[in-house]
Amino acid sequence: MSDDFFAPPPFKPDEALQRLQRELRALGLTEREGRFERRGQPIARVALDGAELKAARVRQPARTPQWQERVIKDSAALRDFVAELKRELARWGDRDE
Repeated sequence: MSDDFFAPPPFKPDEALQRLQRELRALGLTEREGRFERRGQPIARVALDGAELKAARVRQPARTPQWQERVIKDSAALRDFVAELKRELARWGDRDE
């Protein structure tokens, strides 16, 4: 039996970008000038760079953010990025209220 049977589908960065943008909007973030913001503060940014999907999130909300960047190369990394951002948004929301 071939190992290809269990291989995941190929990663398509353009489709992943659209999916990630939808998920970020579903988290309540507003897209503006290539960034996703909450209450006017940048939270995340995503962009295609050739055949790669580059994503970044802030360490914490601030007017001058410090970005934590990563390259997303598969669907698992995409899910991890969204899950991590969701946890941070919840933590930041609890702190702000």
